[in-house]
Amino acid sequence: MSLSHSTSSNHYCALLKLFCQNRNITNAKKLHCHIIKSIPNPETFLLNNFISSYGNLGSITYARRVFDQIPHPTLYSWNTILSAYSKLGRFHEMEYMFDAMPTRDGVSWNSLISGYAACGSIYRSVKAYNLMLSEGSFNLNRVTFSTLLILASKHGCVQLGRQIHGHVVKFGFMSYVFVGSPLVDMYSKMGMISCARQAFDELPEKNVVMYNTLITGLMRCGRLEDSKRLFLDMRERDSISWTSMITGFTQNGLDRDAIDFFREMTLENLQMDQYTFGSVLTACGGVMALQEGKQVHAYIIRTDYKDNIFVSSALVDMYCKCKKIKSAETVFKKMTCKNVVSWTAMLVGYGQNGHSEEAVKTFSDMQKYGIEPDDFTFGSVISSCANLASIEEGAQFHARALISGLISFITVSNALVTLYGKCGSIEDSHRLFSEMRFKDEVTWTALVSGYAKFGKANETIRLFESMLAYGLKPDKVTFIGVLSACSRAGLVEKGNQIFESMIMEHRIVPIQDHYTCMIDLFSRAGRLEEARNFINKMPFRPDAIGWSTLLSSCRFYGNMDIGKWAAEFLMELDPHNTASYVLLSSVYAAKGKWEEVAGLRKDMRDKGLRKEPGCSWIKYNKQVHVFSADDKSHPFSDQIYSELEKLNYKMIKEGYVPDMNSVLHDVEDSEKIKMLNHHSEKLAIAFGLLFIPPGLPIRIVKNLRVCGDCHNATKYISKVTQREILVRDTARFHLFKDGMCSCGDFW
Repeated sequence: MSLSHSTSSNHYCALLKLFCQNRNITNAKKLHCHIIKSIPNPETFLLNNFISSYGNLGSITYARRVFDQIPHPTLYSWNTILSAYSKLGRFHEMEYMFDAMPTRDGVSWNSLISGYAACGSIYRSVKAYNLMLSEGSFNLNRVTFSTLLILASKHGCVQLGRQIHGHVVKFGFMSYVFVGSPLVDMYSKMGMISCARQAFDELPEKNVVMYNTLITGLMRCGRLEDSKRLFLDMRERDSISWTSMITGFTQNGLDRDAIDFFREMTLENLQMDQYTFGSVLTACGGVMALQEGKQVHAYIIRTDYKDNIFVSSALVDMYCKCKKIKSAETVFKKMTCKNVVSWTAMLVGYGQNGHSEEAVKTFSDMQKYGIEPDDFTFGSVISSCANLASIEEGAQFHARALISGLISFITVSNALVTLYGKCGSIEDSHRLFSEMRFKDEVTWTALVSGYAKFGKANETIRLFESMLAYGLKPDKVTFIGVLSACSRAGLVEKGNQIFESMIMEHRIVPIQDHYTCMIDLFSRAGRLEEARNFINKMPFRPDAIGWSTLLSSCRFYGNMDIGKWAAEFLMELDPHNTASYVLLSSVYAAKGKWEEVAGLRKDMRDKGLRKEPGCSWIKYNKQVHVFSADDKSHPFSDQIYSELEKLNYKMIKEGYVPDMNSVLHDVEDSEKIKMLNHHSEKLAIAFGLLFIPPGLPIRIVKNLRVCGDCHNATKYISKVTQREILVRDTARFHLFKDGMCSCGDFW
């Protein structure tokens, strides 16, 4: 009879364990009811299993009911219910049960200490520990010290950590891995790496877990060489050792080392997990190592991680960073299960590869599947709206961020500051900036860049100096904004001073963009010889943008000598770039050297090169309307051209004179005027005047820089129509209002 009873109890325990593993509380309760009805006096060990299971499933009420059904609870029963309260952080009930216990042991005290620790109460945990000590050290065990060390680490409590370290040594627990590892980990997380190393050296015996803990600690702290030496000193290395090294290299920007270590790890035939694959894929994406990334992908396919959501998301991210958006889409579509990380990886990938519209659509699809965005997702989709210059959609996301509370995340607020700046609403950008409670370097840089785009040099410099006064450290992007503002306002000396301070005071090594800003600074001010001297002193040659910048100013100032010099380098650097031919043609055309212009055009034809056609677009009623020069394909072309004729008449009465130098063809003046009248931005502006309601600004985007005539004409249009016109070209924003432009005619 007793054998049968015991056998059935074991069977019930096995069933209960299965239900707990599957988080099936309903079946656990049904089993409990069945036992109560069929077994008059169930064994205490069976009831203890129910207490533990209900506690693990979060059903503390049922756990307490089972405990109350035990006529004579053992110490194990008391500890089980106490542990259930402890794990759920129910410390008031836990205290009541602890005080009611007839006897206590080390497990009882550990449950009390762990319960307080789960609630984050250092004071109560330490008080319980001291009471435990007052009863004698016989109750102490490795769990006690491990719990308190983890608590000290989590809250950065150095004093508690040192005290527990002393007791670990005093009571002889240094030989326990379960204590030694959290001790080393605690000092590492507190940034006290010397203490971590000392504690490690004091351990009488070291196993792979302790080595892994110190290696990881040396990596958070940037001690890469030390961690590498420790790794090589290990007699035995497991998967965690290798993964710790790979992850550490990736986190410290040493992507190539991470890839090399992964390659060596594959030769060891060790088991890899999602963290190994995730880290090495991040490394491959970081250095755009597509070939290695594909090899890792092939390796993953042969493992159990080919359908792992974490690994698949890392693959999407890797392919996106390697500019292989189609491969990323393939991986993404094959994923059977997607979470917010997966969707965000695809969304960010679209944005990084210039597919901003697809990024916005992906965000919409993500919500259709019931996936709630986090702050990073929201910030990313807002950035895509900024790249599209879509202030309407961006404003909608702003409203949603306010409603959802995501606006409180700095990533979202920073993206919105950038959005309004890129969309030409610098006032809204500044307003949001002023409302933010917390600002970081990215926040300040976003506003600095926004003002720089508008050519508001004084405001940009003032912001930059305020940023420094607040003790924030500007980065490379900040200086690009400030230097570009100086160049567009002709502040050569100020720009020179800031460039020098970037190198000497802020220890930032200039990149290509900084040098391009300096070339622009000299060139726009007409100091072309200084620009040439600056280029000759650079540690490397300018890129295509740098040469084009100089060449463009040579056209404006009519300097054929430096213009030819710049054009030759640009043609050599990028033989298929038409900018060198077009800009040099304009230099010759301004001097009336039409034979040279014709020669350049023949060279272009012989090489199969075609100038990129200029186009402008305007968004109206959720539709983008695109125009090119002399375009008559639009359904409202007749009304648009009629509106242009009326505008020309009004503009000429106000004093507008067409700028013939903007035409690079040797034709009669009447033909030049006709060509100028039908430039793409003028067609787009006419469309805006016809359909955008009065009182609202007309927003135009252009794929090339605004020509001199269109810039001048738009000033007159803003005056005769009393409308605000915002034009975003490849270089900057132009806000035209009352016959003036925000750039001060310096672009």
